[in-house]
Amino acid sequence: MNVTVGQRTEHFRTVTFDTAKNSVRLIEQRLLPHEFKIVGTKNFRETAAAITDMIVRGAGAIGATAAYGLAQGALAFRGGDLEKFSSHIKTVYQTLADARPTAVDPVNAMNDVMREMARGETVAEKQSLALAAAEEFANEDARHCEEIGQHGAKLIRNGMKILTHCNAGWLAFVDIGTATAPMYAAQSQGKKFHVFCDETRPRSQGATLTAWELAQQKISHQIIADNAAGHLMQRGEIDMVIVGSDRTLGRTGEVANKIGTYTKAVLAARHKIPFYVAIPLSTIDWNLKRGFDIPIEERGESEVLGAWGIIDNSKLKTQNSKLAQRAYIRVANPTSGARNPGFDVTPAELITGIITPVGIFKPKELWHRRHELGFQK
Repeated sequence: MNVTVGQRTEHFRTVTFDTAKNSVRLIEQRLLPHEFKIVGTKNFRETAAAITDMIVRGAGAIGATAAYGLAQGALAFRGGDLEKFSSHIKTVYQTLADARPTAVDPVNAMNDVMREMARGETVAEKQSLALAAAEEFANEDARHCEEIGQHGAKLIRNGMKILTHCNAGWLAFVDIGTATAPMYAAQSQGKKFHVFCDETRPRSQGATLTAWELAQQKISHQIIADNAAGHLMQRGEIDMVIVGSDRTLGRTGEVANKIGTYTKAVLAARHKIPFYVAIPLSTIDWNLKRGFDIPIEERGESEVLGAWGIIDNSKLKTQNSKLAQRAYIRVANPTSGARNPGFDVTPAELITGIITPVGIFKPKELWHRRHELGFQK
């Protein structure tokens, strides 16, 4: 997507690779919307930490980051001993796979890289194949999002009011996004519509990231408190919901996504509002047989008990003070703890359709259309 900082507009991908430095380059998403910054990781462990610490987040983006991280680890290996190389790669793979357990994209992405590496007969060949495969996953992620937009734009009519939850936009993928892809495609077709962005507590990715994206793209939008969606639905102010997914079960059509998605699906069903999920093929898990088995990440309680933001120091006169400083503010009662599940699972019966790069399907259709959707035995 194009990003305007000051007077300059430039196209960026969320995740890229610097071959000369063997570094994964990432947009530092924790600083947005107040500061736009690119950072580089020095090795695969730093890359895994960037995923865990949410410097980069979102299904496709962490998938591409893991793929590049695996190639990064492969390229860092010195020598020609294939057995030692294989042992090293296992460590790299597991370190990246463990970074965030709920999303399936990193594992699917690295499995793609591993299959390509297996074709190589020497360490050097395997290293070259690893980087090429990682680049192909990133390019495919962007292509899939563009195709999702083409299919999903048909659902958007002039004057619609659309609700989205968390950030399944360009920042969550290599480019374009999934939930936002139909919006960007519809905008390019000249359609006018309005988007409500759930704030998406506790990390507020809707308020900080999706709203920033839509503002950059000049799409009409407003941020709402998470608990306001039901009120707006009840009064007929929401026509459709589009969200993303971190893992969609191909056998059942169940969808794991940011905490609060299930709540919105229940509300949408109650008010007979279409509820769509947009995914690239890498988000489909063809192995798990029930949503209850999806590992749900439990994050630190500090995210619930407080919030990060910017302190405006513009009125201070001291020379050493920055105009804006990022700071954590404790909000909750000081002696209370918190639970912080990062995701929930939405049953298939609450989902109107799943927007994929090859078309829009009912959740229960995924398994029957599995070969068309990239299923590999």
